[in-house]
Amino acid sequence: MSTAVAELRAARVEVSDDFITAHLVDGRLVSVPLWWSWRLEAATQAEREHWEMIGDGFGFHWPDVDEDLSVEGMLFGTPAPRPARN
Repeated sequence: MSTAVAELRAARVEVSDDFITAHLVDGRLVSVPLWWSWRLEAATQAEREHWEMIGDGFGFHWPDVDEDLSVEGMLFGTPAPRPARN
């Protein structure tokens, strides 16, 4: 029996008012709630739409808000910790 592991590479990402959705190269979608990234949650729609692919599709960078997310992190990770309030 073969145990092929799917490659967790994305073709693009979308950020709505509710979700961050990675569109994987094999056709799957991976979504997490927008509140997983407090930086993207606080960003404008223009800032959310301005992203760059990193690691040949293994992640994304939003330069306007200095946020990075990986497909693996979206699948197996935890939400970004919010800054401590004083």
